[in-house]
Amino acid sequence: MFVKRAREAGYRSRALFKLEDMQRTDRLLKPGMTVVDLGAAPGGWSQYAAKVLQGKGRIVALDILPMDAINGVEFIQGDFTEDAVLEQLLALIGTDRPQLVMSDIAPNTTGIATVDQDRSMHLAELALDFADKVLVPGGDFLVKVFQGRDFQPFVQRLRGSFGTVKVRKPPASRQRSPELYLLARTFNSG
Repeated sequence: MFVKRAREAGYRSRALFKLEDMQRTDRLLKPGMTVVDLGAAPGGWSQYAAKVLQGKGRIVALDILPMDAINGVEFIQGDFTEDAVLEQLLALIGTDRPQLVMSDIAPNTTGIATVDQDRSMHLAELALDFADKVLVPGGDFLVKVFQGRDFQPFVQRLRGSFGTVKVRKPPASRQRSPELYLLARTFNSG
């Protein structure tokens, strides 16, 4: 249903509806802010963020896969797990620290739940390490995770750095999917 709706509306992916739902409930995006979108391709979240920011603010996107250009989005193609790509991203951001880091990065899944969850959590931890480096005090972090044994320890880690942590499962997420989104708000760079 969401794939068809996305295609009909000219959106890049159904993932856009996930962010749209969280925007409706949590008001993550505001014109004038700087946003980093990790795991951006094919660009649904960046496309939606650009629409909300209305040309006021900055969106920096990164993915290992290519992504067609989006007006108002700066894009780096590269592997987020490689130091050289991370350095390129940090250089592009410069002193313009983001108010929101969002990560929809997912591993290539194997169908083996524990392996997929471990890979997902590794990527989520890398995204959090990045957010810890770049977020402004008071900033927010939105990350996709797969439920599993490392879920609660990761939530506890978030609670150590952010004022609140909320679990989200947007309607556009497949019900059978183990994916959840964690929204960590009010970063304290402590």
